[in-house]
Amino acid sequence: MTLKGKVWKFGDNIDTDVIIPGRYLRTFSPNDLSAHVMEGERPDFASIVQKGDIILGGRNFGCGSSREQATIAIKNSGVDAIVAKSFARIFYRNAINIGLPVVIADIDADEGDIIEIDLKSGSIHNLITNKSFKIRPFKDFLLNILLDGGIVNHYIKHN
Repeated sequence: MTLKGKVWKFGDNIDTDVIIPGRYLRTFSPNDLSAHVMEGERPDFASIVQKGDIILGGRNFGCGSSREQATIAIKNSGVDAIVAKSFARIFYRNAINIGLPVVIADIDADEGDIIEIDLKSGSIHNLITNKSFKIRPFKDFLLNILLDGGIVNHYIKHN
C-alpha cells in the first residue's frame, strides 16, 4: 500500500479538542465533522486540505479524549495518512479501525513537500528533498484492515 501527498505540518501534543473542538460533537455526520477539522489549531485547514494530503505531526498526536470523531473528521477531510513521532494509543487504534493509516516516524519534511509512504516495504520518501526514511513495515493484518477500509468492513468481508 503506497500513499503520496502534500504535507501539512503540525507540532507536538495535537489533542482531540484541537482536531475537532467539542462544540461540534453534537453531530456524527462525517461531512459536518470534517468541515471543522483541525479548527482549534488552524482555523482554515478544512477549506484548504485536499484529497490525498498527509498530516505530519510531532510527538503525542491525538492525545486527549478517546473521541472517535477526531479520526473520522481527519479521514473525511481527504487526508490519506498521518505521520507523527508518536501517537496517543487510543487515537492510533481508532485511526486503524476506520482505515486511516497512521505511521510512527521522525522524518525531515517541510509543509508543502510531497512525500510517498510505502506501508508494506517500510519507507517514506520526500520527493522534494530526495531524502528517504525507513519505517517499520505494517504487518499484513493491519494492511488488510486498511485496504478493506477499516475494521468493520474487514470483519464483514471475512465473515
